[in-house]
Amino acid sequence: MVQEYQSPVRVYKHPFELIMAAYVRRFPKSHLIPVFVDSEIISETESKDGSTLVTERRCVIDIEAPRLLKRIAGVDYLYFSQKNTLNRRDRTLRIEVRNETFSNRVIVHECCNYTVHPENEDWTCFEQTASLDIKSFFGFESTAEKIAMKQYASSIKKGKEMIEYYLRELEEEGVTYIPRWSPPVVSGTAAARLQLLPRCTGRAIPVNSAKTGLDIKEPAGPTDLVAGSPDDKLDADYIRRYLGDLTPLQESCLIRLRQWLQETHKGKIPKDQHVLRFLRARDFNMDKAREFLCQSLTWRKQHKVDFLLDTWERPQLILDYYTGGWHHHDRDGRPLYILRLGQMDTKGLVRALGMEALLRQVLSINEEGLRRCEENTRVFGRPISCWTCLVDLEGLNMRHLWRPGVKALLRIIEVVEANYPETLGRLLILRAPRVFPVLWTLVSPLIDENTRKKFLVYAGNDYQDPGGLVDYIDKEIIPDFLGGDSMGDIPEGGTVPKSLYRTAEELESEENRLLTDSIYKSASIFKGAPYEMLIEITEASSVITWDFDVSKGDVIFNIYHSKRAPQPPKKDTLGAHGLTSPGAVNAQLIERSWVLGQDYSIVEKALTCREGESVQGSHITRWPGFYILQWRFHSSPACSATSLPRVDDVLASLQVSSHKCKIMYYTEVLGSHDFRGSMTSLESSHSGFSQLSAATTSSSQSHASSTVSR
Repeated sequence: MVQEYQSPVRVYKHPFELIMAAYVRRFPKSHLIPVFVDSEIISETESKDGSTLVTERRCVIDIEAPRLLKRIAGVDYLYFSQKNTLNRRDRTLRIEVRNETFSNRVIVHECCNYTVHPENEDWTCFEQTASLDIKSFFGFESTAEKIAMKQYASSIKKGKEMIEYYLRELEEEGVTYIPRWSPPVVSGTAAARLQLLPRCTGRAIPVNSAKTGLDIKEPAGPTDLVAGSPDDKLDADYIRRYLGDLTPLQESCLIRLRQWLQETHKGKIPKDQHVLRFLRARDFNMDKAREFLCQSLTWRKQHKVDFLLDTWERPQLILDYYTGGWHHHDRDGRPLYILRLGQMDTKGLVRALGMEALLRQVLSINEEGLRRCEENTRVFGRPISCWTCLVDLEGLNMRHLWRPGVKALLRIIEVVEANYPETLGRLLILRAPRVFPVLWTLVSPLIDENTRKKFLVYAGNDYQDPGGLVDYIDKEIIPDFLGGDSMGDIPEGGTVPKSLYRTAEELESEENRLLTDSIYKSASIFKGAPYEMLIEITEASSVITWDFDVSKGDVIFNIYHSKRAPQPPKKDTLGAHGLTSPGAVNAQLIERSWVLGQDYSIVEKALTCREGESVQGSHITRWPGFYILQWRFHSSPACSATSLPRVDDVLASLQVSSHKCKIMYYTEVLGSHDFRGSMTSLESSHSGFSQLSAATTSSSQSHASSTVSR
C-alpha cells in the first residue's frame, strides 16, 4: 500500500532570498538533524544568466531502526539522491528526493517547494509532498513502513525548526536583508541606465515574527458547504489557530481528504472543522473517514439538515415540556448544554409529537452546538470543537424506562453518532438513581467507545464533593437547582396532558420521517371476544415488557403460560351467514377445550385498567414455552352478574356499540443476558414512579412489576 503525505502551506514572514540563505546552511550536515549523517555535491550547473542553479547531492541517512532489522537488510545507512532547482528570477526552489538504497524493493519520492507568498512578496511559502511504496522488505514490510513514517514525521517538524534556527543565526551575524537577483547589466543599454537609478533600501524584518501567523479569515457556519478550488490550500497557522495542534501526518490526512472533496464535490465542501471530526472519529484512517463523511453528507443533503436551524420552528410542546437548553460554557470554554432528563415526560413527548419531531429537536441542538463551538473559538482565541453536556437525572424512574421511549432514544443516538462524531467533549451525569444501570445497559452498546470514555457519573450528591462539578464548571455558572449561583432558564418541564396525545393512526401517517414507522399498534376488544397476543419464549428468565393505553372502555389484562402451542384459529362460523364476528378480527388463542391449571396457567395477577389509563410493566419468565397476553372487555358489576352464553355475548356486541374497547399497545421481549446483573434495579424501581402515577400494582410471586398511570 502506498503511503502519502501532503503538508499544509507553511508561511515564513521573511523574503525568499533570506530563507534560501538559511536553507543552504544545513549542508553538508547539521547538528539539528542527527539522522542526516552527511551529503556531497555530485554536480552543479548554472544557466548563462545565473538565474537558474541546479544542484545534485548524495545524502546519507541513519534511520533509527532495530539493529536486527539493519543486520537482516545488510545496511547501516541509507542513501538518497537530491536534486535542487533554484530559480532566482521566479524566486522558487524545487527539491526532489529519491532513494538509492533498496530502490528495487522500496520507492520513496519527496517533493518540496519554496515559493513567494501570493499576497505578500516579502513572505515565503513552503509545501511538501511525499510517497512511500514498500513492495517487499524481507518479510518486514509493515514494520519498515511504520519506522519510515515515524522517522519522516519527526524530520518534518525538525525541518521547520532548522530554518528558524539559521534565520536567528543570520540575524546574530547582522544579515537581515539579501537583495533580489537581477539579470546581468550590459554596458550602454537601457537596462544599464535603469540600474543607475537609486534603489529602495530593504528594511530588516525581525526574525521572531516568523512565529506569527497570517491574518486569517474566520470560518463561517459550522457545517455549511463552502466554495473551494484545487488552489485553495490550508495554512499551517490557520490549522493551529482554528483546528488545534495536529501531527504532520494528521495535517496530511486533513489536506488530502479536503483535496479529494474539492475534486469530487465540484468545489463545494464542508468546513474544515467538520471534516476533521470525521477523521478523528476514524483515528485518521483516510479511507474509513472518507466513507464515513460521504454517508453523512448524503444524509444531510437528503434531509436538508444544513437549513434546519433557519427553517424549522420548534413546536410549542417542545418549548413547554422539553427540559434542556444551552447555558454559558465550562472551564475549557466549551459550550454547555444542560438536560434535566429526570424532569422530562419522555413518553408524553413521544406520544404527543412523534419521534420525527423529537429527532429534529436533537438535530437542531447539535447544529446549534456546532455554531457555538465556532463562536467560542473566536471568543477564547483557541480551537474549540466540541461541547459539554450536563444531564441531571433527579426524578428518573420507571416511566423513563418505558420501552418505546428507550427505543426512540436508541434510534436518535444512532443518527447522532453517524453524523455528529467527536462533538461531545464531556458528559456529566448527576444524581444517578438506581434505575440508571438499566438505562445504561440499553444505551451503552450504541455509543462509540471513545465517547463512552468521556462520561462521568455521580450518584446522589457526590457531584458536590471535591473532584465533582466545580472541577469542570465555574460555580457562578452552575445552575441554582444544582447548588450553584446561576439563575438558569432551563425549562422545568412537567407531564404532557394526555389530551395532546396523538393516535396510532396519526403517528403512522407521518411522511418524510427521519426515523422508522411508529412502534405502536392498535387493537379493538369486544365483549366476548378478547384480544390475545402470543409470545414464544425459548430461554427462561427472559423479560416480557409491555406498554399500553386504554383509549376507550375498561379492560382486564392477564398473562397466561402454556407448554402447548395454540392451534391456528378456526374459520369464523358467523361469516358464512353474512355476519361479521368480532372473533374474525381477534383470533382466540386459548382454546375452549383447555382447562385452566392443566393446559395453561395464570402467571400474572389480573389487572383492571380503566379508560384513559396508561399501563407499563414487565414479567420475568420462569419457564420457556408460550405466553399469551390477553385484554378482555370489562363489564360493570351489574352486567357481570348476568352470565350469558358466549354466543349471546357476541350477538350483543353486534348491536350495542358500547360493548367495545380500544387500546394502543407495544410489547417487546428482552433476552435474559441483556439484563443480567440489572434484575434488581428492574424489579425495585417501580416505586419511584409515585411522582407521576396514581397507582402501582406488582406481583412478586410472578416476578413481574406493572405501573398504572392515570
